[in-house]
Amino acid sequence: MNTRFMSLRANVFQRAEQSPIKRATLTPSRLLIGTARQRMCRAIAFATTFILLTACAPVNLDAPIPTFETGVDSNAWTQVPAGEFLFGQHETVETTEAFEMMITDVTVSQYTAWLTEALASGAVSIGELNGKKAKVPAAQQSGIVGFYPGDTFHGVKHEEKIEAGDWIFIPLDDPASRFIFDGKTFTPKPGYENHPMTNVTWFGAWAYCGAIGGRLPTEIEWEKAARGVDGRPFPWGEEMSRERANFYASRDPFEEMSTFGSQTSPVGFYNGKTYNGYQTLNNASPDGLYDMAGNVWQWTGDVYEGLHYRFMRGGSKDTYEMDLRAWVRNNATPTYFSPGVGFRCVK
Repeated sequence: MNTRFMSLRANVFQRAEQSPIKRATLTPSRLLIGTARQRMCRAIAFATTFILLTACAPVNLDAPIPTFETGVDSNAWTQVPAGEFLFGQHETVETTEAFEMMITDVTVSQYTAWLTEALASGAVSIGELNGKKAKVPAAQQSGIVGFYPGDTFHGVKHEEKIEAGDWIFIPLDDPASRFIFDGKTFTPKPGYENHPMTNVTWFGAWAYCGAIGGRLPTEIEWEKAARGVDGRPFPWGEEMSRERANFYASRDPFEEMSTFGSQTSPVGFYNGKTYNGYQTLNNASPDGLYDMAGNVWQWTGDVYEGLHYRFMRGGSKDTYEMDLRAWVRNNATPTYFSPGVGFRCVK
């Protein structure tokens, strides 16, 4: 990184020193033009240096972020009616039964409260993550694990076995996690109480939903809840704007690349309210669900035959706006965790 940067910087300055006009033929007027060009090149060189230094600077994950109360109740659920809807980019007709879905992603407060109870009851435990079932970097060798009953193995090429046993729910030593753990109690980091729970694996999302009497949504259920029945690409309609969702380069109050980087926004943040002069537009779906586009990818519950991967929907703070369309899919192994992945439940 440093070698490439110095090489690029030297190249820019070298070009700044080289005038495109032969000095033997310079007249006073042309000398002024050449000097102006050199000044402009020097200015570009200095600007390039600043940009490169800023881009290479480390992000402070613990830098303070703005805190806002959205007024949206993260404990609320909404009914998604039974019936047909237009599914996918090419709008095939699919049908669902009626179901209820959380109107926001599961928050850090909700998940950490459950983790504390689950640890005390023995439903989860602290385990080592350096085994075959949970390959993570050496710096993240411990985490919360819990039981999963396993999946049927079909022996398809590249399929991996998901056997019954303890699997990783969350890492404990990842600096991007938004909770504090004192050995017995989990609490949100200050300012992140109403943010979506992230750095949680598919197993950790599956376990939480089951513990509260729900489950993860199927892909079909998720998409119907996100876009309604009329085939719209985004939860709110046809067009994207920066004021409706948290995505890459959306210029929201939670994106400051020189300090804390790109962070999640509180659940339900985009509801039409103004926060310290930042005007949002309502991003609720036809059934009243918030953040079904952007902020964090959301795990879905389907387990497909011969495929150990799990699928996510919705895009995130780290993806471009094109990935926020309702039909876009992402996938990862069920042990995957990221500061850009969360979930919500249905029942």
